[in-house]
Amino acid sequence: QVQLVESGGGLVQGGGSLRLSCVASGITARINTMGWYRQAPGKQRELVASISSDGSTNYADSVKDRFTISRDNVKNTVYLQMNSLKPEDTAVYYCNARRATISTYTYWGQGTQVTVSS
Repeated sequence: QVQLVESGGGLVQGGGSLRLSCVASGITARINTMGWYRQAPGKQRELVASISSDGSTNYADSVKDRFTISRDNVKNTVYLQMNSLKPEDTAVYYCNARRATISTYTYWGQGTQVTVSS
């Protein structure tokens, strides 16, 4: 139905930047909210940022003013620009999408590793 593929992760020094991309394919119509979650070893998956179809955004307090989420509805792609990265940002980052039809469905990508060195 909907497939999500993340890219852009990697190893970066503290203070550096990365840009994550997530491309949605399949039946992409009626995708409302897209977002990024992350999960560090031994920790629960947490919301990093989300963006709705009308452009409204939400950010975790820990990344606010450092990360920026955006989306291109024509390309069915959501981005996460990450600046001023810190070692505590190290995690697997997962793309998330919700699609509303008769029911609401949630989809997840496979994740992309982000590692920030000291």
